[in-house]
Amino acid sequence: MPRLRLHQQAASIDTLDLRLEPDAPVTLAPGDVLVAVHTAGVNPSDVAAGMGRMPQAVWPRTPGRDWAGIVLEGPANLIGTEVFGSGGDLGITRDGSHATRLVLPADAVVPRPDRVTLAEAGALGVPFVTAHEGFRRSGMPGPADVVLVLAANGKVGQAAMQIAAMLGARVFGAARRADPIPGTAARIINSVTENIAETVRAETGGHSADIVFNTIGSPYFADGNAALAHGGRHILIATRERPVPFDIFTFYRGRHTFVGVDSLALDSTASAASLRALLPGFASGALRPFPVKNDASYGLDQATAAYRRVAAGTQDRVVLAMPPQ
Repeated sequence: MPRLRLHQQAASIDTLDLRLEPDAPVTLAPGDVLVAVHTAGVNPSDVAAGMGRMPQAVWPRTPGRDWAGIVLEGPANLIGTEVFGSGGDLGITRDGSHATRLVLPADAVVPRPDRVTLAEAGALGVPFVTAHEGFRRSGMPGPADVVLVLAANGKVGQAAMQIAAMLGARVFGAARRADPIPGTAARIINSVTENIAETVRAETGGHSADIVFNTIGSPYFADGNAALAHGGRHILIATRERPVPFDIFTFYRGRHTFVGVDSLALDSTASAASLRALLPGFASGALRPFPVKNDASYGLDQATAAYRRVAAGTQDRVVLAMPPQ
């Protein structure tokens, strides 16, 4: 059965050498499962890892963090079960999901919710795990909280808004366009024409945001800090520029907290724990997976085109669909 292999890092997306090779013989350790992969999302971090931006990456390896499929071997109660998952170790320090088969600990597989198709399940891992981990680390939002998501039209932003709304929070999003965002009824602020902090403050009666979820880092760092309520928390998961202006006085007088989240630190078992915590939301329909368009689904032999589409910044959720097994 085929798998993708990366043998060395690339200088650019144009030189990324994704090779289709036969899978290696599979040996299961006690407690492992063998999954026939059905679909596997292609994340920006998969592209970044192939271009050497993850110093912990092991070479050669099969890339891919997100996946969904069917258990072929393992504990009897799991065989034949449709499952999904993700992991910061997958495709980085161990072989990942861009292959027809995947070996994982049994604790790393999560039963597919009935409302979520296998194609959708293979494309939701990294965004929802990252969003859940940010809230877990900062304190889960509740009905008394105001949540502001910055760069809200990205996939982590959309997941964060859905989770916050499910938990009863009042949700604002900020993006360069104020178009409605699928899966959420949040108030979307146009960050080009509106002042983010002033808008949130005015529309919350002067309270501001208890939690700011900043999915892009430096471009919204000052806006996020300005929008924080007294005792507010600012979650950061990425950045474009490393140095940023920082007002220490405002920070300590405001009793603010910064929370840094690196989803690569969450292995497949830890990621599965996050996804299990979100299962009731997917089962009820309060959380919605990202749609997978027909033209955003690629075969393994089209992986280079899929990676280039993600590198170009598409808003579509790109997946690799595996051949029948």
